Amino acid sequence: MSVKTNAIRLLTQKKAQFTVLCYEPEPDHVLSGVEAAARLGRAPQAVFKTLVTTGRSGEHYVFMIPAAAELDLKKAAAAAGEKSVAMLKAKDLLGLTGYVHGGCSPVGMKKQFASFIDQSAGDHGTVVLSGGRVGVHIEIALDELRKAVPFSAADLTV
Repeated sequence: MSVKTNAIRLLTQKKAQFTVLCYEPEPDHVLSGVEAAARLGRAPQAVFKTLVTTGRSGEHYVFMIPAAAELDLKKAAAAAGEKSVAMLKAKDLLGLTGYVHGGCSPVGMKKQFASFIDQSAGDHGTVVLSGGRVGVHIEIALDELRKAVPFSAADLTV
């Protein structure tokens, strides 16, 4: 299957090494990150979901955390140098990032936002992230991801 998304195009342009993983999405149901990990045959600790927040300053931030984990908003704010951050409303996601809920990739957003990945990502040779469409994921090493997305590692989860 030859899938093309903004994320895949950008990674290809940056000559990053990655693998595309796909599953058939269910109509009218977005799988949780844990369900997606099971469909992909990967451990949920190595499958990362992409969350977009808004800081008190009005700036937006991208956080990548393990599928089964919950973002600690205080830790996220500290990592971003903000007093507080709040989750972006789902209705605002497409206009801001170019991606829909369940298919939001940290790679290839309309604008590059400050991005952070949970420090546990370093425990894995590769991580799995959304490939920019529901049912499409990319498996990539952190050094390869950095070619397309500048990010910092931090303790981000509850």
